[in-house]
Amino acid sequence: MNFRITFNLLAGSIAIIATALEAPQVSITESGGKRIIKSNGIPDHETGQFPNRGNPNAIAAQSYEYRMTLTPKPTLSPNPSRHATFGVAINGVPFEAGTGEFWNGDRTWNYEAKSGKIDLGLDQNDAHVQPGGQYHYHALPIGLISKLGGDDGKKMLLIGWAADGFPIYATHGHSDPKDAASSLVKMRSSYQLKKGERPSNGPSGSYDGTFTADYEYVAGSGDLDDCNGRFGVTPEYPQGIYHYYITETFPYLSRQWRGEPDSSFEKKGPPGGPGGPPGRRGRRGGPGFGPPPPGFGPPPRGF
Repeated sequence: MNFRITFNLLAGSIAIIATALEAPQVSITESGGKRIIKSNGIPDHETGQFPNRGNPNAIAAQSYEYRMTLTPKPTLSPNPSRHATFGVAINGVPFEAGTGEFWNGDRTWNYEAKSGKIDLGLDQNDAHVQPGGQYHYHALPIGLISKLGGDDGKKMLLIGWAADGFPIYATHGHSDPKDAASSLVKMRSSYQLKKGERPSNGPSGSYDGTFTADYEYVAGSGDLDDCNGRFGVTPEYPQGIYHYYITETFPYLSRQWRGEPDSSFEKKGPPGGPGGPPGRRGRRGGPGFGPPPPGFGPPPRGF
């Protein structure tokens, strides 16, 4: 049961009206060289209360149909995912990396959903709701992971697929990516906070993680590449495949694809942008796949 919360600020009161969501619906099929995921976007686990003070939107059923190749291949350089759905979980709920909130409307300075600097109304699954009722994950989907048996380091946990067809795993991978018998360890991102102060034409202060542009890719500082993934063996792909991880630190969910995304993940709605207090709207996507976020480096050698 989810709760719809109506705010009456003038009266200084909050009315809570209980509303039941539709039952989750998802199907995963393969046809014509594609994996096809159809769903109504309703999560199959407990969520936070929506609307809430940081997110005024209620969860509503959708009509999703995502398609991705069954034979993904890396491209010469990463493809940015700023204005598109990055991927979809096995329960049919989308993964969204960025937000639609910007400092002074300047798209160079995109607020980070998990920075704690603005209230986007994220629930215990690092998820919230877009204006159209689309519930979506920004980082680790704790409720889904729990339903799948947990991410306790005893096995690699497949939780979805990206728009380019490569699989998405939770936090653990093999210590030796080529050896399925090697121990499982928690994957470390290779992104670090930049040092020093932001430029004079940007928001004041030091690089503290408030914005996506506060981070930079530092090759070799972690286990993963600039797409938050790597090539290696997995239970579902014993011969090895490129795959993504959702990490506990930035970027959490990759902000770019290693392969070519399918057009079914492209946003169709109006573009996001300035207007309204940060964190009150939920993310709005725009058309196209957009430019890469600042601070994201070139692909690692070998791709």
